[in-house]
Amino acid sequence: MIRWTYVFIDRPTAVVGPAREFWTAVTGTHESARWGDRGEFTTLLADGADACLAVQAVGGAGGAHPDLAVEDIPAFTAQATRLGAVVEAQGTELNVLRSPGGQRFCVVPWRGQQVRPPVFGGPEGPESRLDQLCLDVAPTAFAEEVAFWTALTGWESTPGDHKEFHLLHPRLDLPVHLLLQRLDEARPASAHPDIACPDLGAGQAWHERCGAALVRKGPAWTVMRDPAGGVYCLTRRDPVTGG
Repeated sequence: MIRWTYVFIDRPTAVVGPAREFWTAVTGTHESARWGDRGEFTTLLADGADACLAVQAVGGAGGAHPDLAVEDIPAFTAQATRLGAVVEAQGTELNVLRSPGGQRFCVVPWRGQQVRPPVFGGPEGPESRLDQLCLDVAPTAFAEEVAFWTALTGWESTPGDHKEFHLLHPRLDLPVHLLLQRLDEARPASAHPDIACPDLGAGQAWHERCGAALVRKGPAWTVMRDPAGGVYCLTRRDPVTGG
C-alpha cells in the first residue's frame, strides 16, 4: 500500500539553482540542506506540513518522476516486477524501477508522513497547489501503462474528461496523484508536474513574473516552461479537492 507520494523535479546540474529558486517561489516552500552522495537533492519544505516535493540535479535534459513511500519496500518491489516493472537499482532504503512503458519511479520507506502542504497563494498570485504528476506515454504503450499503474497503486482509476487522459486518484489524503496522458507521437516515457490553479490567466502571469515562459494554451490547462527549461502545466482544477 502506498502511504505517501513525492514529486521529484529533475533538472540539469548546470541550471538546477534557478530551478530550485523558481519552484520554492511558486509552491510557497523553502529549501532544505543539500543531501545525497553528491549533494544533488534538495527537498522543498512547507511550514507545518510533511515534504512531498524535491528538486534533483541530474545529467541530461531532466524531467520528473514519482517516489512512492511504502511500509514494505521488498514486497512492493516484488509486486511491481510481477506487474511488468524492471528494477534498475536496489539499496537499503531506495529501489529504482521502470514501468513497462519506461517511466522511472522510486520506492522509498514511509516515515509516518500524513500532513500534505496547504494551498498556496503568492503575494501576487492566485491560490494553487502542486498536486499531480502527469506521466506522458507513447500511444502504443498507453493501455499497458494505465493497467500497470492502476494495479500497482490500487487507486481509483477513471478516464479523464479528454480522451487522451486517464486519472489515478488515491483513496487516502496523499499529496500527489497521477495522471496518464496519451501522446500523439512515439517518444520515450517522461513526466511533468501539474499545478491546480483555477484562474489560469492569473496563474500564468504570476509564474511569468517568477521566471517561467508560456509554451501553449489548452482547453483547460496552460503549458509553461520553468527557468531551467523544464515543462509543467497549470490546470484548471480546485486546489483543495484536486477536482
